[in-house]
Amino acid sequence: MPPSSQNPRQLALIALRDVYQRGAYTDIALDRVLRKANISSADRGLTCELVYGIVRRQRSLDTLIDGLGKKKATQQPPLLRIILHIGLYQLRYLSQIPASAAVNTSVELAKENGLKNLRGVVNALLRQYTRLAATETDPLNLPQDPVKRLGVLYSFPDWIIENWQQELGLEETEQLCKWFNQPPTIDLRVNRLRSSIEEVKAALASRGIAVSSIPHLPQALRISGGAGSIQNLPGFREGWWTVQDSSAQLVSHFLAPQPEEVIIDVTAAPGGKTTHIAEIMGDRGTIWAIDRSSKRLERLKENAKRLQLRSIQVCAGDSRSLSRFNQIADRVLLDAPCSGNGTLHRHPDIRWRQTPKKIEELALLQKQLLESSATMVKSEGTLVYATCTLNRIENEKVIFSFLDRHPNWFIELPSPDSAAAIFTDPQGLIKVWPHRQQMDGFFMVKLKKEL
Repeated sequence: MPPSSQNPRQLALIALRDVYQRGAYTDIALDRVLRKANISSADRGLTCELVYGIVRRQRSLDTLIDGLGKKKATQQPPLLRIILHIGLYQLRYLSQIPASAAVNTSVELAKENGLKNLRGVVNALLRQYTRLAATETDPLNLPQDPVKRLGVLYSFPDWIIENWQQELGLEETEQLCKWFNQPPTIDLRVNRLRSSIEEVKAALASRGIAVSSIPHLPQALRISGGAGSIQNLPGFREGWWTVQDSSAQLVSHFLAPQPEEVIIDVTAAPGGKTTHIAEIMGDRGTIWAIDRSSKRLERLKENAKRLQLRSIQVCAGDSRSLSRFNQIADRVLLDAPCSGNGTLHRHPDIRWRQTPKKIEELALLQKQLLESSATMVKSEGTLVYATCTLNRIENEKVIFSFLDRHPNWFIELPSPDSAAAIFTDPQGLIKVWPHRQQMDGFFMVKLKKEL
């Protein structure tokens, strides 16, 4: 990577070009440029903020360009659009960067990236923004329609806003939008077979890293502030802990696996919940980890090895066609492939990649997986269906459709003293709304098979 690219804005431009023009996922594009960069931790942080923030705020930034420029955002040369996004994002969302620096560095980006003749366009548009902002006039020019207003202000497609407001109302939908536009936290799951909450806290404190416990989740710690490279933190290589969001930890507690049972994790890789199940069982019993991707199963094996877990066996294949597991499991976990819109703060691409049509296709797959997973459960066994999305079509509608077709199955309430009980509604469903519970959005339900 040439020296001129060793600054946060140029690195962000390279990553964003990969995302916008080549369809790369944000985390992959960002990792690709940071691996080659020799920059300070502060510059690394700014690069991440620019890339993730700009991908999240695409609609808002494009609306600004539409209002301020002579051409619509989509009519701009692709590289110019990215440079304008970088400049406008700093002006609107990063109060720590002086306006003059945001403008000047953006003009310099145009010069360094072959757009010397368009420096004036960059300069004029960004200075027009600063002039309007100085008069307390919002250059965003929000629409009157309440759904479109939230979509433009917080940068979401209208259909996502409409889905949320049908369940939450507009006021809570706005709170949820705000939550999804903040940087994600890092949660750890302590492996109590190898360490303890107290030991991990002390080890991290020795590096100046503050953590806090998370209510109702006995293995969870949340890191406050920056942590640097996760792999270099104390206890990682020793298998004392792994990174896992608190909502995902709740799923395995909800499953409530017991020692010596046979458990099947149907779509297991890369193994966060599989390894958690093994820890809860004291690594005693048999856990079958099934996944279509052999490559992702290798990651599961690596995670299990680092955590020193031996009760996990892997099976590569499509669970819809694996008759060998018919009625062998005490408990089955189906963490179903889904639209992932409960994790929009971690995966900003999702809001732009998913569509209502894709979600309908996912719902069909989820129904098929639920049908096949149910055949794996013994009489009087249980099945937990979970997704990291908040769409009713992927959650409640999948479950109630299954129950309508299978009268020998019913929803089982969690034990009153379990970690999941506090999150469960009267129907026995758990729907974690991030702005309420301060964790990733998740849906889960436990189904029990009668004799």
